[in-house]
Amino acid sequence: MYQDAVIALSVIGIVAILCQWFAWWVKLPAIVFLLLSGIVLGPLTGWLDPEQLFGDLLFPMVSLSVAIILFEGSLTLKFDEIRGLQKVVRNMLTIGVTITWFCITLVTHYALNFSWSLSLLFGALMVVTGPTVIVPMLRTVRPNSTVSNILRWEGIVIDPLGAILAVLVFEVILSMQGQGHISISHTLTIFGQTVAIGIALGAVSGYLVGLILRKHLMPEYLHNVATLTIVFGVFALSNELSEESGLLTVTVMGIWLANMKNVSVEDILDFKESLSILLISGLFILLAARLDFSQFEALGMGLSLIHI
Repeated sequence: MYQDAVIALSVIGIVAILCQWFAWWVKLPAIVFLLLSGIVLGPLTGWLDPEQLFGDLLFPMVSLSVAIILFEGSLTLKFDEIRGLQKVVRNMLTIGVTITWFCITLVTHYALNFSWSLSLLFGALMVVTGPTVIVPMLRTVRPNSTVSNILRWEGIVIDPLGAILAVLVFEVILSMQGQGHISISHTLTIFGQTVAIGIALGAVSGYLVGLILRKHLMPEYLHNVATLTIVFGVFALSNELSEESGLLTVTVMGIWLANMKNVSVEDILDFKESLSILLISGLFILLAARLDFSQFEALGMGLSLIHI
């Protein structure tokens, strides 16, 4: 069993790097080949079973990996790079999200015959683009700096906002099922608590880490590891205080550090970028390997064709 796990982890790593390399060679987004590899290793051949490989640690590992990816992405978000473009980013995060949510909800309800509550929840989940998708695509497509900066800001900031939106929609659905009506006060309380904890804890932790780096209170060889463990700590603490606030916390923390004066984050960014590439690659393979084609049949005959 021990040797099987070592072999499985090694294969995942090797396949991930080969997919990244091949994607660079053919000038296509690596996500395509990572997902295909996960499907081949998982549901098609049955060789890789993420639940059996990681057990109860699978989802905590995924959560921490996403936290690292978001933090690394937010370290690249400098306000100077979107000066004059704030309105575009704001509209994408508000009007764009609303339109996307509305359209996906309608399609899900009328095309798949989902209930309105389930369609609203699915729409809320699908508004998220996320750094795990946008950043690898930007690395391949290489648009001009203006478009790249806008998309990086949208792709990274939308992740915690989308998670909060999904939680709020879920809470509304639960209140309607339990009480028969929407509890506005309860929903607003959850929203305010999540945002307040995420912003406050992220700003404080970002400032403290920046202060340590600025005043050289820690040797340089500990900067990367210490920052990584602090990200884990504040992410866990934030989620403990308010569900799904951890992603917002690490995002705010990264943005604060990136824009703090006289604080050099280049070494930390280089380390996190390399780590993020490995994590993103592994995550897509693992998540694709978890697909169960038989479950698509429950969604209708159209989707059951995937199983064929």
